[in-house]
Amino acid sequence: MSERPAHEIVIASTEAEIQQCYKIRIDVFTHEQGFPIETELDHLDPIATHFLLRLTPSLTPVGVIRGSKSSESGYYKLSRLAVLKDYRQFKFGRELVEALHKWVQADAREADAGQGIGSVKVVCHSQIPVKGFYAKFGYISEGDEFDEDGDPHQKMVLKLPLE
Repeated sequence: MSERPAHEIVIASTEAEIQQCYKIRIDVFTHEQGFPIETELDHLDPIATHFLLRLTPSLTPVGVIRGSKSSESGYYKLSRLAVLKDYRQFKFGRELVEALHKWVQADAREADAGQGIGSVKVVCHSQIPVKGFYAKFGYISEGDEFDEDGDPHQKMVLKLPLE
């Protein structure tokens, strides 16, 4: 295994950064995994927070994760985690999930305003082969497997502590 490259995770705040996030997702989910391009960009994109992992100092984008908050149910959704194939050996996926969890905790604490809710619910729809990846963070399978965009998925839920 080669040495882990220097990198940073930023919240995509410019149109160019958001487009870089979309490009990684399309490379991984459409070109590599065969999901239809029509399903890759969806109704959550305009309202979601996009995290971009990029190499430093080149700022080459290599990974992405998307977080959103469900206004009606109050839970957060982790979605569209993707790391370019050549960079998966560096465990950037784990780092992206941890960055999203920190963002969820900060956002939930701010919304909590001293009410002391203690934890917040994070939901993801995991592809079946990577359920174990999410389980390492404490995500628990909920309900039956289901089809999402032509591929079997599993709803997984995490109670993320706010302390």
